[in-house]
Amino acid sequence: MSNDHQPPWKNDGVRVIPGNQLDPNTAQTPGMDRKAAINFARVGAQKLWAGTVTIHANAKTGAHHHGPLESVIYIVKGRARMRWGEHLEFAAEAGPGDFIYVPPFVPHQEINASATEALECVLCRSDGEAVAVNLDIAPVEKPEQVLWVDPTHPGGAV
Repeated sequence: MSNDHQPPWKNDGVRVIPGNQLDPNTAQTPGMDRKAAINFARVGAQKLWAGTVTIHANAKTGAHHHGPLESVIYIVKGRARMRWGEHLEFAAEAGPGDFIYVPPFVPHQEINASATEALECVLCRSDGEAVAVNLDIAPVEKPEQVLWVDPTHPGGAV
């Protein structure tokens, strides 16, 4: 078999993006530094965006949403406090090893719950391009704490 009939997998197959070569030229939200690893421009991704986000100690993002995209945040280091809702009236916290799911169009805010340690996360979205829509929201004074209940195991872990 000649090389002319082989798929172009050498250059169009698996890609390894070194952590020190992430692209900071992406949609930004005040109070947050995003860097793209995987997107359409970098690897041709059609259905997802992945990268990192760092929130400095004692910092928080402005209220925003990501349009029709679904987002998953994985906490690598630090403690995240998420607020969400029309007036950011709901809140939950996550730490290293935890995942956060943000549905489409949900107004939310990421907060670094630590005054001394950076919050480091891996972020994935359901499209090849990042979307960030900044919002002007007056948050409620004290949000309601929300604990997650697994709908596949509503009585607790199996």
